[in-house]
Amino acid sequence: MGKILALDFGKKRTGIAVTDDLQIIASGLDTIETKTLLSFLKKYLSKEKVTLFVVGKPKQMNNTDSESEVLIRGFLAKLSKHFPNIPIHREDERFTSKMAFQTMIDGGLNKKQRQNKALVDKISATIILQSYLYNR
Repeated sequence: MGKILALDFGKKRTGIAVTDDLQIIASGLDTIETKTLLSFLKKYLSKEKVTLFVVGKPKQMNNTDSESEVLIRGFLAKLSKHFPNIPIHREDERFTSKMAFQTMIDGGLNKKQRQNKALVDKISATIILQSYLYNR
């Protein structure tokens, strides 16, 4: 089969989550600087089989695209160019940051740990991937 890789794309950082090879369990993989994202993905995909990218689609409450969608579309063009054989699915990412923060509270992380934005991004990517797995 192969893994599904999810991205919570951000201007500065991108959270990354991945499934197991049976595409059952979503786990946080890493958070990296967005400027190094393509390099990271090239290296990762040279070692692991990925069959689908799931990329968060930020929406406003009125269902219109958020401002960051312009940046994401530019990245998606590059992603498609570098990995033309891997399809890209967009998944609504509304409330994922809030859900990630609540997950950190529920997990017993202290205030200092909850301020780690990289961890929030990685958990958000995992939530995006879990949402995709649940709804497919």
